[in-house]
Amino acid sequence: MGKVKKTKLKLMDRLMLTMIVVLLLATPIIIVFSKSVLSKTNIEVEKIKEKLEKQETINESITMKINELASLSNIQDIAKEFGLSYNNDNIVIIK
Repeated sequence: MGKVKKTKLKLMDRLMLTMIVVLLLATPIIIVFSKSVLSKTNIEVEKIKEKLEKQETINESITMKINELASLSNIQDIAKEFGLSYNNDNIVIIK
């Protein structure tokens, strides 16, 4: 009867096999971790977008208030309160 010959794996073959097993085990962990980091980053981006929208709303409100206060009718009302009169000939436009 024939002898069964056992072949030993060479050092390089063992190293390659070990690296393949490690990669197969590590890949799902790396994928889950990277998706977690991406999700956290997306949440932070959404929070920043929300803050930006709130600030834009505040800025629009302030701009409207400035335009209201700078209107000619408001200026005339304030001038009347302090006993001043509006004279169009005294207005000088500086360019």
